[in-house]
Amino acid sequence: SNMTEPEGIRLQKVLAAAGVASRRASEILIAEGRVEVNGTVVSEQGRRVDPERDTIRVDGARIPPPRHHRYLVLNKPRGVVSTMEDPEGRRTLADYLPRKTERLFHVGRLDTETEGLIILTNDGEFAHRLAHPSFEIPKTYVAEVAGLVEQRTLRRLEKGLRLDDGPVKPDRVKLISRGESRSLLAITLHEGRNRIVRRMMDSVGHPVDRLARTAIGPVRLGQLAVGTTRELSRQELGALLDLAGM
Repeated sequence: SNMTEPEGIRLQKVLAAAGVASRRASEILIAEGRVEVNGTVVSEQGRRVDPERDTIRVDGARIPPPRHHRYLVLNKPRGVVSTMEDPEGRRTLADYLPRKTERLFHVGRLDTETEGLIILTNDGEFAHRLAHPSFEIPKTYVAEVAGLVEQRTLRRLEKGLRLDDGPVKPDRVKLISRGESRSLLAITLHEGRNRIVRRMMDSVGHPVDRLARTAIGPVRLGQLAVGTTRELSRQELGALLDLAGM
């Protein structure tokens, strides 16, 4: 390359490579003042950036840097241990990952009997930060519980409960359906104490029969089939990098 060539890559090329818009459409986004680099709106075309180090946003949404790591979402089946290997020979996360996947860290384990959303990555710093209690990323669970859950019980759950290891107050409790013998609830909470949803429901007399995690922050399980994986979307990864302060 020519010695006089300035450092970095043209912004519209970075946006096109990230799948935001074509180069031409990216130029329009820039002209409309909708693109920021490191917190400042960019107005000139052809601005050069370092996609690894610069924080780029379009309409406020973070555009993640090019991926050198894998970021997977798994819909963990019931009865699968949240580890990569198990001395007792039970099924593990490794049994559900694409072939030849290098060592991955999981972000927020799930009980063996709980199914649903788990994030797996080989980006150790990302995993470590997201798992740290200070980040308090909300997680949503759908619980099928025994018995007919009354309005007053929902109110008790929303107000918060005292458990033996301290209080718990969910962000949101929503009744999905109820019948004589079973009810379905969606519960969103910030914390990750062990078996917290099961213990909450035990304490109000409605033990959990089935439990699935359906969301971690901006990441939704959606229509992902049990036992299958997908890559994190650009939107999900950008939002998680922001939450993790990376």
